Amino acid sequence: MGVQFKSLVQPTSVTFQQLAGRTIAFDAYNILYQFLTTIRGRDGMSLMDHKGRVTSHLNGLFYRTAKLLESEITPVFVFDGIPPKLKQATVAERVEARATAGEKWRAAMAAGEKEEARRWAGPSARLTDDMIAEAQALLEAMGVAWLKAPSEGEAQAASMAAKGQVYGVVSQDYDSLLFGATRLIRNLTVSGRRKLPGREIYIEVKPEMIELEPALATLGITRQQLVWLAILIGTDYNDGINGIGPKKALKIVQAHTSLRSILKEVGEIPNAEQIESMFLQPMVADIEIPKFKPSREKTIDFLCTERDFMRDRVERVMDSILKRTGEKTSQARLGEWFRG
Repeated sequence: MGVQFKSLVQPTSVTFQQLAGRTIAFDAYNILYQFLTTIRGRDGMSLMDHKGRVTSHLNGLFYRTAKLLESEITPVFVFDGIPPKLKQATVAERVEARATAGEKWRAAMAAGEKEEARRWAGPSARLTDDMIAEAQALLEAMGVAWLKAPSEGEAQAASMAAKGQVYGVVSQDYDSLLFGATRLIRNLTVSGRRKLPGREIYIEVKPEMIELEPALATLGITRQQLVWLAILIGTDYNDGINGIGPKKALKIVQAHTSLRSILKEVGEIPNAEQIESMFLQPMVADIEIPKFKPSREKTIDFLCTERDFMRDRVERVMDSILKRTGEKTSQARLGEWFRG
């Protein structure tokens, strides 16, 4: 879920063209959940292959990644490692919430209430270990880099941005800023026309970017104070204080020079200092961005032979990717064979 800074930080619009030539880190879990919740049939059902395996995440990953590559954006997908102990409560709450949503979705389906079913379909989505492994295998076949963080994927991606390995971090959550990401890019994989949940209203979702230093300057605080603000309103590691929202929290942190003095004013928050440290000195590693060679044959076999994707569409996409990377397509090699 992450911290919500929407009322405080004003993003600027950004286009695919402006990001061309950049290497950008993607919060893989966040992105895959987007695909699982948004890419569904009219009744809310996930896309599936003939074996009953969910393919919504693969559909989104393949076609959206292809769009990035065609726009000359080089993605690096960063997957979560072992979650911090302080996040266990949040993880448990999310599992319970998805289970509850799943029950409501099944009940609506049984009653033939399609609109109600669509309402609960997204929140019931589960990202399994098998789905993660499938996503990683697809990325390798496409020649797209991915890596696994020692702990939080957002923290690792933010560290890579701070070091200049990547231009910024793509995530829907604002937590990347707390971890020190120089730039947070939102909506890059969900841009386009989107229907509001439970309403017959469509909105145009466009990519947007928040640059950390200008944002901090506008708020008149440091990154450390931004972390304090987040702790006051609640993070993945703690509940916020009732009655304190983003704007009130901003006034509080602007008036203090230490977290301890803030806690003396508002009351104790369990593990506050530890949470502060987790954001300011997160568990990250020095990881080189791996290089994978795209394989037309492996990608087609993985998506079409095994998971019922339309072969002609996948072939066209892979040919475009191979053309961009300078690799020869299988048709070109076949022509060379006959010419020889």
